[in-house]
Amino acid sequence: MSFARRLDVSKLGIANCIGLMREARLLQEILEANGFEVYSVCCKVGSIPKEEIGLADEEKIRPGQFEALCNPIGQAKLLNEAGTGLNIVVGLCVGHDSLFFRHSEAPVTVLVAKDRVTGHNPAAALYTSHSYYSRLREG
Repeated sequence: MSFARRLDVSKLGIANCIGLMREARLLQEILEANGFEVYSVCCKVGSIPKEEIGLADEEKIRPGQFEALCNPIGQAKLLNEAGTGLNIVVGLCVGHDSLFFRHSEAPVTVLVAKDRVTGHNPAAALYTSHSYYSRLREG
């Protein structure tokens, strides 16, 4: 919030993963309670079927059910249209975050780095690289 104020930005965007909807909503509540106008866009925006890019039904997470693609470029475009002055990433996948950064007209900062293994705290692997995650140092 301090960074946004230093930029003289009152309109913020949140680009979040569907798996972190609760966290994104909480962030939005906090930002709004502190006087910011907030626009939030989930990764599944546009509801584009996975089949549209040639994914076979048996390749989906839940075959036989509808699954939407993630749409980080769509997220960026919608926040661009909203005129946000700073965008905040909450758990976008690696690669999806890069596409979002590239297409966002506003500066972007990351609040939550996605890492399901470490509870979205990827630094945990570094902190435990001498013990639990020592295998990472072996190559």
